[in-house]
Amino acid sequence: MDENTDYRPSPAPNSRPWAEEPAESEAHDGSAGGSAAAAGRGKKRRRRVVVATSLAAALTLTSVSAWALNRYVIDHVEVSNVSEYEAQQESSADSAGSSASSSDTSDNSGDATSAQVTDSTYTASNASIAIEQHSTGSGDNTVTYYVATVDLSDATALRSAFANDSFGLNITENTSDIAADRGAIFAINGDYYGFRDTGIVIRNGVIYRDDGAREGLAFYRDGSVKLYDETATTAQELVDDGVWNTLSFGPALVENGSVISGIDTVEVDTNFGNHSIQGEQPRTLVGVKADGTLVFVVVDGRSTGYSKGMTMTEAAELMVSLGCETAYNLDGGGSSTMYFNGGVVNYPGGTGNERGTSDILYIEDLS
Repeated sequence: MDENTDYRPSPAPNSRPWAEEPAESEAHDGSAGGSAAAAGRGKKRRRRVVVATSLAAALTLTSVSAWALNRYVIDHVEVSNVSEYEAQQESSADSAGSSASSSDTSDNSGDATSAQVTDSTYTASNASIAIEQHSTGSGDNTVTYYVATVDLSDATALRSAFANDSFGLNITENTSDIAADRGAIFAINGDYYGFRDTGIVIRNGVIYRDDGAREGLAFYRDGSVKLYDETATTAQELVDDGVWNTLSFGPALVENGSVISGIDTVEVDTNFGNHSIQGEQPRTLVGVKADGTLVFVVVDGRSTGYSKGMTMTEAAELMVSLGCETAYNLDGGGSSTMYFNGGVVNYPGGTGNERGTSDILYIEDLS
């Protein structure tokens, strides 16, 4: 990808209409013949009622705000220094005689000289990657998207990383920053696991959360990629079956090479602000072909004349057209980001500015 090619629109200044609060109406005494003193006492009582009501409302709002801040804004770190934690888990598994895991793909220093990188391709012992930009339509109906076709020499070369190298709720960092910290050649945003406290979270063979809630996607050590019902299994059963990474967002888009029906009405969960993921939106998609080739797609949106985004069905049809037998929807909107060779490939959120996310999928750079 030629970073000097100026095909993206200039960021527009953000604007937000602010609704004016209604003016507070004055209280009036309706007694026609009451004395001034009585009227005064009535006004004082009304003032006390207004003050008490306002205080109660303020306390309620404060309580709700505190809960919302705690639940959706304030960091809750459950595991810090994830890199060290995963290394310890790996060492324990090796000591117990388990099959080799992430160490098989992390120690590739001797292969560095064989890596070849261009503006849009990467070839090394761990993976081959080819990135293409596509545009369809014209005018207000233009859609721009990026396709990364990835062949892995070992399925565990596709790794996951958390924002700030920590697992927990509300921990965020830009996709490009997480990728740079991990020495990634390629990355996309993940499922934003940290916005919710449900779902099965297995990353790099390590269990972080076991609370099945929706349809998930599992990447296996043998290279297979499968949709599964989180509520019908456990994280330990998945790991025992060879699962390397899981994603918990959705909906599933493609199964057995066909678009899944009803996806335009699916709600991912009932978290505040996340009831619907429908309409023409920026998208991050992942799929797999019959031969095991992985396909990662980021669709830009919210930028008239450059890209309007895609509906869920349009996204599913795109993945089928790219040859995917299975495809899954990840966190989209302002989070949709593709990173390659030190820079962001797409135009996130219609502004060009990345939005922090809680996790990425990435491939290590051996060049």
